[in-house]
Amino acid sequence: MEKRTAASIRARARAEMIDEIKAAARRQLADQGANLSLRAIARELDVVSSALYRYFASRDELLTALIIDAYNAIGEVGEQADAAVTDRLDLTGRWLAVTHAWRDWALAHPAEYALIHGSPVPGYAAPADTIAPANRRFLVLAGILRDGRQAGVLPPARVPAELPPIPGPLRTELDIISSALAAETDADLTARGIIALIEVFGAVSFELFGQLNNAIDERRAWFDLQARANSSGLCRSGHSAGVVWVREHLATEGSADGIHARAV
Repeated sequence: MEKRTAASIRARARAEMIDEIKAAARRQLADQGANLSLRAIARELDVVSSALYRYFASRDELLTALIIDAYNAIGEVGEQADAAVTDRLDLTGRWLAVTHAWRDWALAHPAEYALIHGSPVPGYAAPADTIAPANRRFLVLAGILRDGRQAGVLPPARVPAELPPIPGPLRTELDIISSALAAETDADLTARGIIALIEVFGAVSFELFGQLNNAIDERRAWFDLQARANSSGLCRSGHSAGVVWVREHLATEGSADGIHARAV
């Protein structure tokens, strides 16, 4: 049995207290929104408010910890859902698995979802260390697009629908985003990917914040329809669509060799 030192015991006690503070803060989020009160949290934990400052220097530092946890949590469920799809070239299947996982997490954790996708918290500016956790959602999509491109089953951005012309400065920004995410996509496909991501989270927010009340009761079916609709601009229908495009593309070049190698 590993010997526990005084330092390890203190570290464990500190980690447990941090978890208790964050759990109390999440309960406050659910009851009162993002206007956290360290005094109220201290009362719930039956400690003096000054004791909390040994763990979080300010309300904003505690908010940042909650935001990072929420981004990591929704990022992780998306990554796990994507990894569970054994057919890695079923791009539509991967997209649907990921988006439904995001929605399920949001419905199970509405206050935490609202913290990262709702109205900005007055007076709070998120620090740079929230960026990497937030990007986990984009990296999942980038991985789907990259795998499709590398396997040759993802059509070019102009298929099946053409975007309006992208202004030069915006195209440059989209290329930078694609490079940062290692997505291996051109500006048009990067734009469609971001649009799809925004539409998905818009659909989740519309449902979670009550905008479907008294209108649509079949919420999961409605979300699935939306996710399938915006996936059509990204990956069409997986294998079959990729094979069709590869065959047509190669035919225009006068050769049908290599279809199976690229599309299967």
